[in-house]
Amino acid sequence: MARRSGASSSAGSSLWVWLGLALVVILLDQFTKTLILGDFRYGESRVVTSFFNVVRVHNTGAAFSFLAGASGWQRWFFVALGLGASGVIVWMLKKHPAQRLFCFSIAMILGGALGNVIDRLLHGYVVDFIQVHYAGRAFPSFNLADSAITLGAICLVLDELLRVRKS
Repeated sequence: MARRSGASSSAGSSLWVWLGLALVVILLDQFTKTLILGDFRYGESRVVTSFFNVVRVHNTGAAFSFLAGASGWQRWFFVALGLGASGVIVWMLKKHPAQRLFCFSIAMILGGALGNVIDRLLHGYVVDFIQVHYAGRAFPSFNLADSAITLGAICLVLDELLRVRKS
């Protein structure tokens, strides 16, 4: 069997780098959630600073508990959505291996999406535990997977702004 050209093997190697980054996000996300599930009772909260708590919350919905009150169908909807998006992201990683910021962005989104899909499959909900608050108002609780998705989205916008600026 003949070897692929340098460009193809380079693209294949970079795919593994981005998938490895997504795997690191998944592992860190699941590790922190395992710690929370082991050390906190549901609803328990511990003050860390004047603006930050660690709390155990179960989110059956999506961002900001969207659809959390639905009858249960949303679990499978969000699993399917996460897996479908993951397939598209892997395809985009293969298609654009030279675009480093773009690939970093979508690899972070991939890791975060799959981290939350794992929760939905294992528990039926997503474990959230980071709570930021100020002046008596709390931002909805989130987790490392959500943080990776947010960082990925910010970097995706930055990547597009830089691309538009170049042209």
